[in-house]
Amino acid sequence: MKLYSYWRSTTSYRVRIVLNLKGFDYEIAPVNLVKGAQREPGYAAINPGRGVPTLELDDGTHLTQSLAIIDYLDHLRPDPAILPADPLARARVMAAAHQVALDIHPVNNLRVVQHLEAMGHSKPDVVDWMVHWMHEGLSAYQAMIRPDTPFSFGDTPDLADICLTAQMYNARRWGLDLTPFARIVEIEQACLALPAFDAARPENQPDAE
Repeated sequence: MKLYSYWRSTTSYRVRIVLNLKGFDYEIAPVNLVKGAQREPGYAAINPGRGVPTLELDDGTHLTQSLAIIDYLDHLRPDPAILPADPLARARVMAAAHQVALDIHPVNNLRVVQHLEAMGHSKPDVVDWMVHWMHEGLSAYQAMIRPDTPFSFGDTPDLADICLTAQMYNARRWGLDLTPFARIVEIEQACLALPAFDAARPENQPDAE
């Protein structure tokens, strides 16, 4: 398989973690979002959303949207599980994952902040925008998870931890004060201590600058 990815993309980061956790063989095809490679006709033809990630399967099929790709990979190779079997526990993990993927990430997306700058907002204002929504979203996340487990909901990382770890890269990059988020920082460090997460770090990607 081939993963079209950008090293700093948090959505690509999520998929890299899952590919690693489940032991898939894959190669990275870098797409430089800053230089606009996602808008080139060849790439837009395989991902109409003109973003990353895109997963190319061995037969040439292309899958887009990180949560959809992760769902496919999880069904293809269920072990190790990243969602609980119990319906209630599963809903809680998914809610926390969605808190990151659907509430925090979209308003921190590169295309959103670029548009804010194009509308005349200063870089400091744009950074304040990102930090505000990360603080709001992570505050909610921290209140949603269990207080007494190594990871967000148990003894092994799940989909919520995967989304969280990727988002924490952005939080650190843009200077979010992590003092109120001691529990989240502990979870992040527990995740990054695992080889699958470590290998997926942005700085460990072939296109890292």
